[in-house]
Amino acid sequence: MDHETHIVEVDDLRKSYGDLKAVDGVSFSVSAGEVFGILGPNGAGKTTTVEILEGMRAQDSGSAIVNGIDVQEDPRAVKKIIGIQLQSSAFFDRLSLAEILDVMASLYHREIDARELLREVELDDRADALFKDLSGGQQQRFSVASTLVNDPILLFLDEPTTGLDPQARRHMWALVQRFKSEGRTVLLTTHYMEEAEELCDRVAIMDHGKIVAMDRPEALVDSLLNKGFKKKRTEKLANLEDVFLDITGRELRDE
Repeated sequence: MDHETHIVEVDDLRKSYGDLKAVDGVSFSVSAGEVFGILGPNGAGKTTTVEILEGMRAQDSGSAIVNGIDVQEDPRAVKKIIGIQLQSSAFFDRLSLAEILDVMASLYHREIDARELLREVELDDRADALFKDLSGGQQQRFSVASTLVNDPILLFLDEPTTGLDPQARRHMWALVQRFKSEGRTVLLTTHYMEEAEELCDRVAIMDHGKIVAMDRPEALVDSLLNKGFKKKRTEKLANLEDVFLDITGRELRDE
């Protein structure tokens, strides 16, 4: 992958709601084939930033370019090349998983093999199930399958593992790593730091609408250590999650 090709270019992006500066002069770029994470506490502005890039929300000023397309000028062209994880409320109640994917594909005027897409997220055995009958982990994986319907070059994953148990979370991580190996670019938001360290080539840390740090995860850790930082509690070589996964196994178990 040519890492000099920028799939996303954001310059001095700003968005206010009344007196609240939700996004306050944000600039960054994401290279082709990169997994880029936006980290931040709730209310930091990460969701607003992503919604502007997805064409869901208009910025007040600044520019957002996706694969050479100005999102504000041509949001429809952008939506054709990105995959957005739909929230669960968006899924039709009376259709099976395969039927939902077929409906979504028709919106993009694309032919798909719904069962093949479901196989990608280990749900091919639930092709005839209703969304509401899935476990939490299955619902999250299905929402990721829905992002693949238009074979996007850029995937947006917003808090993809919130509420998942450790096994389901590791499987979601493996999915993201597979998308990267397929040459897709992934922009994800998360508040799980371990997830960001595991998946992201680079991260931007947002707070109060600004990017306050941006680099490779290990470089950010190194610069903290170079400032003389010492943990109050020494890290062990394993933690309780490792114990849990070792005892229960790492394979996926859906209710």
